[in-house]
Amino acid sequence: MMKHSFKTGFSFGLTSAVITTLGLMVGLHSGTHSKIVVIGGILTIAIADAFSDALGIHVSEEAENKHTTKEIWESTISTFLSKFVFALTFVVPLLLFQLSTAIIVSVIWGLSLLGIFSFQIAKEQKTKPWKVVTEHLVIALIVIVITHYVGDWIGSTFS
Repeated sequence: MMKHSFKTGFSFGLTSAVITTLGLMVGLHSGTHSKIVVIGGILTIAIADAFSDALGIHVSEEAENKHTTKEIWESTISTFLSKFVFALTFVVPLLLFQLSTAIIVSVIWGLSLLGIFSFQIAKEQKTKPWKVVTEHLVIALIVIVITHYVGDWIGSTFS
């Protein structure tokens, strides 16, 4: 069983990496159709957003006033590392495939990660996996659809 502080950081980091990185990738692809822009966006997310999320978890855990300093730092570091590593995995399809194919592969990869993780959460909580998985995947799909259309709008409005 994973320690609570590590589980907090890992679950937040993985979920944030998938949702944020996919939203950014899809939006940048729709708006620019540029592989270098999408890769630059992913690297920016992997660094800046990983630090931001880690600090957010750090402050949130401190505000609860029920965790030790060690537990707070475990959550902080595990959030940073999981967000950083999972966000970087989305660069791999861009290095292997043409941009449009890489976006599709990345969406499948991200939704798979989120689905598997959500299934594990449901099993641990002894709840119906389909409800938890569906809820989390629907939220991810909403982000993907909205960022696609925002990217299209930005591309057509400002180019």
